[in-house]
Amino acid sequence: MTRPFDVSKFRKTITKSIDGISVGFNDPTDWISTGNYTLNYLISGDFHKGVPLGKVTTFAGESGAGKSFICAGNLVKNAQDQGIYVILIDTENALDEAWLHALGVDTDENKLLKLNMAMIDDVAKMISEFVKEYKTLPETERPKVLFVLDSLGMLLTPTDVNQFEAGDLKGDMGRKPKALTALVRNCVNMFGDLNLGLVATNHTYASQDMFDPDDKISGGQGFIYASSIVVAMKKLKLKEDDEGNKISEVRGIRAACKIMKTRYAKPFESVQIKIPYEQGMNPYSGLVDMFEAKGLLQKEGNSLKCTLSDGTTIKQFRKAWERNDNGCLDTIMKDMSDNPNLLSIQAVAAEDALEDSDNIIL
Repeated sequence: MTRPFDVSKFRKTITKSIDGISVGFNDPTDWISTGNYTLNYLISGDFHKGVPLGKVTTFAGESGAGKSFICAGNLVKNAQDQGIYVILIDTENALDEAWLHALGVDTDENKLLKLNMAMIDDVAKMISEFVKEYKTLPETERPKVLFVLDSLGMLLTPTDVNQFEAGDLKGDMGRKPKALTALVRNCVNMFGDLNLGLVATNHTYASQDMFDPDDKISGGQGFIYASSIVVAMKKLKLKEDDEGNKISEVRGIRAACKIMKTRYAKPFESVQIKIPYEQGMNPYSGLVDMFEAKGLLQKEGNSLKCTLSDGTTIKQFRKAWERNDNGCLDTIMKDMSDNPNLLSIQAVAAEDALEDSDNIIL
């Protein structure tokens, strides 16, 4: 008679004999809002989630595209609001305390540890030492921690430093991508089990491929493969007043975000988020455009109309929708959350309306 396979015994054996192995799933349980409902939805499939702990997330874009605003500002503030401790690694020497305070970040050491680092090796050693110390704590006493690294692109290798000191700057393009990949891969393996999170920013450069015009992320493809979420960002000028009227003066930026990779929603979706210099990011920015693109808002004369799952209709001018008058956008978000099939229902309704219009005899 064949002896049955003892799964429990095998599990105990391998977890004891192999260091660094874990058993089971590491589905995210803690999410941090980006500060924008549209971006949250495109990343995670939920308006109120955003970026998960236990995973690696990368925001990449040109200078001034809003990467630091979202990562070192909104994500840090919202993480602190949830009781998550933040370790902020500044490799650009650009994150001033006054700027962080203006974005609502609490810089008290009990809530935030800001580290100024320039070497890839030093960052890797710091994270490794932290994880070793973290593992010694009883699971019930381990705090939730988010690492924010701003940015990957500015990190140096020992070769970079040696060449600078020798006055012979040839660059270290061979080792740097490998070092960045190794850094992120190790974080992926360690953070999943411990429910730690890493959010990193990176730089992009213009593509030279006419068949693939999307900007390329510096540092190679290795850490992109290791990241669960990758958001590419571009900077566009915002020339609107507070009422949304077109003006000649530049009042802020429009951060064009494209979800290049996500494990929690449909990839390659895009949104433009308005970030006025004086008011900061509007959490509702981009929702009207997204709802219109998905068929939830349909043009009717000079207005936009939405039909909810219960048959109720809301009809308003575009600016009223963008202002969220009477909580109209909140109503749609709640309806979508309560009725996951709302988009497919709306698509069928739109097709029926189109067929009816085709059957009209003039």
